[in-house]
Amino acid sequence: MNTDIWVKIFKALGEPTRLKILKLLSVRPMYVCELEEVLQISQPRISQHLRVMKEAGLLKEKKDAQRTFYALRVQFLDDHFAGMIAYFNQGLENLPDFKDEYARLQQLDTNCDVTLCKQGKTATVRLEQEA
Repeated sequence: MNTDIWVKIFKALGEPTRLKILKLLSVRPMYVCELEEVLQISQPRISQHLRVMKEAGLLKEKKDAQRTFYALRVQFLDDHFAGMIAYFNQGLENLPDFKDEYARLQQLDTNCDVTLCKQGKTATVRLEQEA
């Protein structure tokens, strides 16, 4: 799984106005001027939000003379969200990017520092107690 695309998608979705735009475009494709009217936001701000969402792959655009028409890339969303669900359902042992983390996770129960941490005793407290 390419996590770079997920970073872009989550950044694009991590802003309330962009979530509103996404929801509005799920109802129907819209022109920028329509989004301006519905959201009561200036054209430059709408365009900035749309650019971020388009760069993340969430939207497609169609030029109509001087106006631009935006729509959701529904298949893109379906594919990537299905991919995300599959990713989170996989065990760490099956993910090459988590090889080191998986090995450390397997050793947590035998790690003395983690055991002390779980008991509320940090290494600093332990050093103070030894002094």
